[in-house]
Amino acid sequence: MFANSRAVSSNQSGVHVDLEKVVRRHLASAWRAPIADHDRTAFEQARAWRADQGADRPLMLDSGCGTGRSSVLLAQTCPEALVIGVDQSANRLERGGRRWLQPPDNLLFLRADCTGLWRLVQQAGWQLARHQILYPNPWPKSAHLKRRWQGHPVWPSVLALGGELELRSNWPVYLEEVQAALAISEIDAVLAPLAVDGEAATDFEEKYLASGQTVWQLTASLARD
Repeated sequence: MFANSRAVSSNQSGVHVDLEKVVRRHLASAWRAPIADHDRTAFEQARAWRADQGADRPLMLDSGCGTGRSSVLLAQTCPEALVIGVDQSANRLERGGRRWLQPPDNLLFLRADCTGLWRLVQQAGWQLARHQILYPNPWPKSAHLKRRWQGHPVWPSVLALGGELELRSNWPVYLEEVQAALAISEIDAVLAPLAVDGEAATDFEEKYLASGQTVWQLTASLARD
């Protein structure tokens, strides 16, 4: 692993001035964009797998799992749970398939767009025990706010899925925005440098740490009463 990763460069130094306006607009109206057929197919695969494995088991989602290192680690750490690792890249998942020839039995990898899969999970009424989104694309330009998850129309679905939410990033502004977006919905979140203890969760995390960067962790409870 080469320790040559550069820190995120952005023309934005703090929470975007339009974040609250954008988040409140998305919270006020449901996003009605069509859901792609391949996302529906992936969800049906997940539904059948969950029914076969035991729908009463805790469900955990690793969104944007890449080659699946974080998904495998989560499944190994939580053998009582069902873990779904999802990524939109066939190439990354194929590389993961070559890397993890025998993934844990409680792990399913899916190729899907998170925006479609999240809404289908929400529509089905599934509640997550844990949802992790590790090192999402930061879209660091100020003009790209609406491409970040906290500024995207799908953000209310993230909240609706419930569970213990965790995001990590090497750009603290991204997580400061997530914390602010959660606060708008009266949800408290803890943001702090990641306490490194044991194996890195992802290849990105390993590279950032080897490059001397601080990586940040945000956690929040979205569990319903």
